[in-house]
Amino acid sequence: MSVCHTLQRRGMAVRRCPDRMVKMMRRSTSEEASPGGPGCEGMASADLRAELDCSICLSLYTAPVSLRCGHNFCRFCIVSALDAQEAAGVYSCPDCRAEYPERPALEKNRKLGNIVERFLSARPDMEETGIFCTYCIRSPVPAVKSCLQCDNSLCDDHLMAHNKTMDHILTEPTRSFVNKKCSLHKKVLEYYCPQDAACVCAFCCLVGEHRGHQVELLDEASEKKKKKLEKYLDEGNLQKAEIQARVQNLQDRQRNIQEKTSDKRNIIKKLFMDIKKQMKMAEKKVLSEISRQEEKIVSQISDLIKKLEIEEDELSRKMRHVEEMCHVTDPIRLLQESDITVCGHGDDEDTGGDGGEGRSEDDLDEVLISLTLLRSMRDIVTNVTSELGLHVPDILLDEDTANIYVKISEDLKTATRTEEEEHGRPISPGRFLNYAQVLSRCGLSSGRHYWEVAWNQMGRCDIGLSYPSIDKDGDLSGSGENDKSWCLTLEDAEYSVLHDSVKETLHSKLTCPTLGVFLDYEAGHLSFFEPRYPIKHLHTFTATFTEPLHVLLYVEDEASVTILS
Repeated sequence: MSVCHTLQRRGMAVRRCPDRMVKMMRRSTSEEASPGGPGCEGMASADLRAELDCSICLSLYTAPVSLRCGHNFCRFCIVSALDAQEAAGVYSCPDCRAEYPERPALEKNRKLGNIVERFLSARPDMEETGIFCTYCIRSPVPAVKSCLQCDNSLCDDHLMAHNKTMDHILTEPTRSFVNKKCSLHKKVLEYYCPQDAACVCAFCCLVGEHRGHQVELLDEASEKKKKKLEKYLDEGNLQKAEIQARVQNLQDRQRNIQEKTSDKRNIIKKLFMDIKKQMKMAEKKVLSEISRQEEKIVSQISDLIKKLEIEEDELSRKMRHVEEMCHVTDPIRLLQESDITVCGHGDDEDTGGDGGEGRSEDDLDEVLISLTLLRSMRDIVTNVTSELGLHVPDILLDEDTANIYVKISEDLKTATRTEEEEHGRPISPGRFLNYAQVLSRCGLSSGRHYWEVAWNQMGRCDIGLSYPSIDKDGDLSGSGENDKSWCLTLEDAEYSVLHDSVKETLHSKLTCPTLGVFLDYEAGHLSFFEPRYPIKHLHTFTATFTEPLHVLLYVEDEASVTILS
């Protein structure tokens, strides 16, 4: 709000308060009856009020700052003035014209700011106190205009008489007549000098320091500044709207992440609850198998014991009969007694032999117990990977693609660099000729997959994925040297990534020789991790995959890479 609008608002406030006017009239009469009393104090207050006005905006200082010359201005006013002088390359004080070779520093005038605050707090009714007609002495009447030439304020009646006799410059009611006149020529400020960012009088333009400067009427300059301020407000509103939109976007992202985190946390909790249930079921199965075997073996042993006890009783009966026969003295009776046959227990088929199967029947079947446990654990892992939407592929290396200096293990899981050629490998269209590398047999064309590989920490190796259509011969057939392969390079305990001959060294040191590889085919993500706790993300390639992806291994200088099952 401009000074004129502020003064007009103050005048309107007086008109709406007739009771206050009566009190002020009585106070004015009392002051006239007391020479040297409150009247003098009012003049001193008015002089103080004038000293607290900025010479640029002609209003009370707002956030006052000082130049080195000692003059004070509102921060916004002097910043605007210095901005206007920037094009000329010379800065000067709007009051004393002191020049500065560089843009002067602004020092916050805390003391002056405190004085303004105390002045306002000591005059709580100042904003509501009107400006009165200078000529209405006995009965104060609110002024409607102030004459800058006469330094007087006029009511409606005196304004009519004034206009009939004089052609002076009128303005909205004001007390700051000094600030509306040139401090040098004591003439009314009618023009504005953009070069010096100062309000000037006609004499300043004709014979003063501003002679030859392009000046503007105050109203025109004020309108221009208003437009500039309005433009600033518009730009500020746009920037504010952009900031608010960005803040809202970040808040939405934050809320979305929190919701996703909460959902994922609940999913994992449920998954672990299911795992615990399955673990209990697995434990029950294994213990049940142990109990079943125990019951079966114990039952067999119990039956054998009973059978042996019966045999023992029968043998004892026969032995008693033989003892009796040994005491018979009649030879005819002894010879006529039938012979007694004693069968050895080793001839019995149910005495607990090995059954010809290489395992004693009275031993626990450790293999069966282990298989029961392994099957249960495999079912749990299968369920977890299914819940997570992950697949752990069984990757086997393709010897038909292996370079002649790459040795492939019998289980097709390990590739090792050798100095001697692997014999018996015919040259074929699918074999790598220039680089010691090999592809996997099967490709991955959909889904989310995870597997791990281990490096022997010797030489250099590349671990990655490739289209089967990668060149097998030539300089661009190496892993990462073309747009058909993506790889992570391990060498001297450092990581680097390579694709389409663009290499990027990662600011990370190798702390684990085992690496995890994750592929999300549909999302186009190929990621590498250190699978230690906490798992460390190394790098993610992003691409739109158009062919099946095969595991690609490159080995150099006795390097060896194993695909872990």
